[in-house]
Amino acid sequence: MSQRLTRRQLIGGAAAAGGLASLPGRAAARAPASTLFREVLLVDGTGAAPRLADVLVTGDRIARITAPATATRVTATRIVAGEGRVLAPGFIDTHSHGDPLDDLYESFLAMGVTTIVLGQDGSGPRIGKDLDLRSWMHAVDRARIDVNVAALASHGTLRRAVKIPDAVRRPDDAALARMAAQLEAELRAGAFGLSYGLEYVPGIYSQTPELTNLGRVVARHDGVVMSHMRSENDEEIEASIDELIASSLPARPHISHLKVVFGKGEARARALLDFLAAKRAQGIGLTADEYPYTAGYTGIAILFPEWALPPTDYAGIVAARRQELRDYLEKRMLRRGGPEALLLGTAPYAGKTLAQAAQEAGLPFPDFLVKLGPQAGSGAHFTMDEVLQDTLIVDPHVAISTDGGPGMRHPRATGTYAKWIEQYVVRDRKLPIEEAVRKATGFPAAILRLADRGVIREGAQADCILFDPAKVKARSTYVNPFAMAEGFDLVMVNGQPAFEGGQRIATAGRLLRAR
Repeated sequence: MSQRLTRRQLIGGAAAAGGLASLPGRAAARAPASTLFREVLLVDGTGAAPRLADVLVTGDRIARITAPATATRVTATRIVAGEGRVLAPGFIDTHSHGDPLDDLYESFLAMGVTTIVLGQDGSGPRIGKDLDLRSWMHAVDRARIDVNVAALASHGTLRRAVKIPDAVRRPDDAALARMAAQLEAELRAGAFGLSYGLEYVPGIYSQTPELTNLGRVVARHDGVVMSHMRSENDEEIEASIDELIASSLPARPHISHLKVVFGKGEARARALLDFLAAKRAQGIGLTADEYPYTAGYTGIAILFPEWALPPTDYAGIVAARRQELRDYLEKRMLRRGGPEALLLGTAPYAGKTLAQAAQEAGLPFPDFLVKLGPQAGSGAHFTMDEVLQDTLIVDPHVAISTDGGPGMRHPRATGTYAKWIEQYVVRDRKLPIEEAVRKATGFPAAILRLADRGVIREGAQADCILFDPAKVKARSTYVNPFAMAEGFDLVMVNGQPAFEGGQRIATAGRLLRAR
């Protein structure tokens, strides 16, 4: 298999090879009607202490949880011996990318993920040029997908759907009303809230009153506002959080991929956590998510000044202001760790640092960036301090997310949850297994208001993972970002084994809709 084989390619190849019998997902029709997990160490997603239990799954629900070896005889189509392994809810990734209509999420299943949240950073999935989220949701409803999918409405996509030009900073009242009406329709269709991408085009051009107008709509649906904030820089992050809160309330504000770019040390992390705690003490339901890596992954446009971003005529900018642009890029890149601190992820430079690519091109790195332009691709940006980020990630109000998608050249897309267990629970013992699982299951379910997922209890949806924590390994690296995680022996989605024996065996995911 190639590093990124799309669902459409897979289906086309299977059909050419002799029909549907060779398609992944056909196993779903043969899945057992019931499964008994016998004598597992149940970590139920609530934060409660682990306990030995027998867990019966019937259809797509948890049917019964009992003490092991009870007198009651349980009949099941399949019996799975726990052998001391943990049975936990499937992980809920609060910040994902990609499109299940095109992409395979095998690498997500391999690290225990059963539900993802799409529509992030202000940019939503879509069908061709149709910017209405409802069209995409209808298509996903009818598709066979690997994992459960919850969708957010997306601020930038809403803007474009109602034909607000990207660079407009103050849409008129009629445009604001159109955007609010489109958001209302998407929330009624089952979107779980709204995402902002305020460092990206077109969100970068928006102002707080525009966002506040949308926040009020989200609040009427008890939705969440997830934001890639205006800035994640050390000296600006508190102001960005204040803007998120002001533009969300009375909806619930949520910080995407919490980080402090350029910040250092545990004391800085504690100061930020105290700042967040003070907001919650005021009655603000502020939450966040984070991934366990010190490099982000985003477009190189983040290096460029706003005046050089689309829809500006970039060629004109280079012609008229080349030296100013070069000086800006040099200063910004040096502050971000220099050209060795950016690992490019887009062909033809994928796997090379900015320094290496510039040297091969025979150019100083600022001139190479000018030549590339802001739309030339993406990369891993090493701008975070490990001690600071490790302090943030164990906070009980911070969920775990990947910020990854299929084919992304960053280990977070294939290793996040395995690293979370391997490093933070087993190796460093920073928190117990029940808290690590809660932060990846029950807590994100509460953020999204998913009443029947994220916990193992009778009557809940049967999204379950079986694993021995000591055998969980994150195999991917920045050099080899596509290696799948190991150690999650069985991943069940909606009561069906979806990943087992190191491979994807069924497509059992569903589109989820907010109630």
